[in-house]
Amino acid sequence: MNMDPTGQDQGGQSSGRGRFHWWIILAFLLYAGWYYVSNRQESSLTGRTQLIATNAQQDAALGLQAYQQVLSQSQVVADGPEVAQIKQIAQRLIAVAPKVEADLAAEKGLKPTIDWSTFDWQVSVLQSDEVNAFCLPGGKIAVYTGLIPVAQSADAIAVVLGHEISHALLRHGAERMAQQHMAQIGQIAVGMAAGNMDPQQQREVMGAYGVVGQFGVLLPFSRKDESEADQIGLMLAAAACFDPQAAIPLWQRMEQQGGARQPEFMSTHPNPGNRIARLQELMPKALAMRAKYCSGASPTQ
Repeated sequence: MNMDPTGQDQGGQSSGRGRFHWWIILAFLLYAGWYYVSNRQESSLTGRTQLIATNAQQDAALGLQAYQQVLSQSQVVADGPEVAQIKQIAQRLIAVAPKVEADLAAEKGLKPTIDWSTFDWQVSVLQSDEVNAFCLPGGKIAVYTGLIPVAQSADAIAVVLGHEISHALLRHGAERMAQQHMAQIGQIAVGMAAGNMDPQQQREVMGAYGVVGQFGVLLPFSRKDESEADQIGLMLAAAACFDPQAAIPLWQRMEQQGGARQPEFMSTHPNPGNRIARLQELMPKALAMRAKYCSGASPTQ
């Protein structure tokens, strides 16, 4: 076929070169709408509607697999006073979690929805300088020894573990999987829609999609997840009779550990200053929660 420089063949037929096929994007948006409506769930802890496509049993199975892999590649601290303390803190948080869910759900006029039967709790302490901890779906908890000197107290450790346990209770991992699925399908759709464009235009379109998806969707959701875990984790620590006020100096110390930071819009976590300000706003509610469950108890009793 012979074409002139305008993209027309000599018979007057357009080759379609350079066109962006918007009908493919429309089809993707229709699929995205169906996917969201079919997989939305309301969190009994926050009242927020979440996009979650897996069930709690599937989440727990994935969490167990990931946990076993981490343990196989790590040095597990089997015993000692610090291990005993961390396990005791975790057990207190775990014991009070259903009560906290019931209270927070009642505040919003919701019914508790967490399937506690899918949680098979396990706590491990891992030898590492990393200042971190995590809780995987299904209740698999790990604390790195590097966190202990930075935390400095049982109250601060409880705040960290409450935060990590909250990620599992809020099913943030499953929500992230669903978001990534949509992002991947969207990437395929955009690639197909730009398939007739020249290579340079295709790269520009795909690059724009990547930027919008990363900074406009995925990172903001990640920061929201962290803020939710801060909120629920603070309530867990308070209800378990730890001092929630330990959260403020803890995150100040954590900020010092982090060194130079990128702007918040480029980060998976809230800006430390904003995070601390939000925790201060939540402190009256956390102290009220502690007073409800721990009348007459000392901060770490």
